[in-house]
Amino acid sequence: MALKNIRLEVMHFMEQNIDSFINQYLIPVEKIWQPTDFLPDSGSETFYEDLRELRELAKDLPYDFWVVLVGDTITEEALPTYESWLMEVEGIVNGDSETRNGWSKWIRQWTGEENRHGDVLNKYLYLSGRVNMREIEQTTQHLINDGFDIGTGRDPYKNFVYTSFQELATFTSHNGIAELAKKGGNDKLARMCRRIAGDEMRHHLAYSEFVRRIFEVDPSEMMLAFSYMMRQKIVMPAHFLRESGQKISTAFEQFSNSAQRIGVYTTSDYIAIMEKLIEKWKIDKITGLTDEAERARDFLMKLPARMAKISERLVIPSEPYVFKWVTPVVK
Repeated sequence: MALKNIRLEVMHFMEQNIDSFINQYLIPVEKIWQPTDFLPDSGSETFYEDLRELRELAKDLPYDFWVVLVGDTITEEALPTYESWLMEVEGIVNGDSETRNGWSKWIRQWTGEENRHGDVLNKYLYLSGRVNMREIEQTTQHLINDGFDIGTGRDPYKNFVYTSFQELATFTSHNGIAELAKKGGNDKLARMCRRIAGDEMRHHLAYSEFVRRIFEVDPSEMMLAFSYMMRQKIVMPAHFLRESGQKISTAFEQFSNSAQRIGVYTTSDYIAIMEKLIEKWKIDKITGLTDEAERARDFLMKLPARMAKISERLVIPSEPYVFKWVTPVVK
C-alpha cells in the first residue's frame, strides 16, 4: 500500500477519538481566559489609573525583553498562516459543514485558543508605550504575506512532529518572558505570559500524544518522519521575520540573538526539547522497525549530544540590534 494511503488510514483511525482529544486538551470558550481578563478595563472608573500603572511598570523592563516580547507577539499574530497550513495536511478535510471532518474541527478550535495569545499581547504592547505599533503591524503583515516553509509538506507525521516541538518551544519562550517580568516587578504581565505558556503546554501535550499513537500503529514511518524533521532542524514559525523596507528573513537572526541574550529561548532549550521528545516517545524502546528506521533511531539517539558539542562554539553578539519596533525608555 502506498505511504500516502497508510497515512490517511492512520489519520482516519485517530479521527475516531477526535472528540475525546478536544475534551481533554482544549477548553470550552465559556471557561477559558480571555484577553480582557489581563488588561485594564476601559469601562472602569479606574481605567486611567490602571493604565498609568501598566506604563510605569513597563519602563523597568530591558530592551532585549521588549524585542523578544514583540517577536513573540508577531509570531502569534501570524495565526492565519498556521491555520491555512494545517488545513492542507493529508487527512484533514476542510469544507462545508457536510464535508469537513473531525480533524478540521480540531484545527478550528485550536486556532480559536491560539488567537487569544496574539490578541492580548498586541493590546498590551499598544498600551505599554514602549513600542512602535505601526512598525510592528507592518512586520506582522509582511510575515502573513510571506508565509513560511517548515519543510513538512502535507505529511501529517512530519507536521505533528513539528507542532509537538514548536508548542513546547513557545511554552519555553512565553514562560521565560513571564519569569523575567516577575523579576522585574511586573506581576500582571508575568501572570498573562504564564497563562499563554499554559495553553502552549496543553497544545504540546495534544500533538505529542498524536505522535505517540502513530508510533503504536506505524512505527517505522513515524521514526523516519521524526528523523527527517530533526535532520533538517525545526525552523521557527517567524523565520521569515523582517522589518519594514527590509528583505524577507532579515530580522529573524537578530530577534533570536535577543532571546539568547536574555535566556528565554536558547540553543540549549532547543536541545532540551529534542531530548524531551525522545524520552516522551520512548524512542529507544520502540520495536518492529525496518532497517532504515533503525538507522533513523540511531541518528536520533546520538543527535542531542552532537548538537550540544556544536553549540559550545556558538557566539552571540553582546550588543543588541536596534529594531524599529522598540521605543527607547524615557525615565
